[in-house]
Amino acid sequence: MADGGGWQPPRPCEAYRAEWKLCRSAGHFLHHYYVHGERPACEQWRRDLDSCREWEERRSAEAQRSLCESERGRVQAARKHTLVWTPRQSPPADWHLPLEEKDE
Repeated sequence: MADGGGWQPPRPCEAYRAEWKLCRSAGHFLHHYYVHGERPACEQWRRDLDSCREWEERRSAEAQRSLCESERGRVQAARKHTLVWTPRQSPPADWHLPLEEKDE
């Protein structure tokens, strides 16, 4: 990892810029605030963009390490969320029957 031989960032630098720009958008801010009750944290996307650009310009080992740690953290964060519903192995036996009509 230190020499950076054929290593490439996990995403193109444009992807980090797009994520940072999206994170700072008004729509994302409102959605995130509504769902989580707090402002979205966009600083990591900016740091990743800076690291990616530094890697492209200088092949910095520190930028490479930073990007790898950031992506590893994203993967671990995604794995900690469990499924809400248990996936079915097959459809219910009566799936083809008409639904009951309810009088209101």
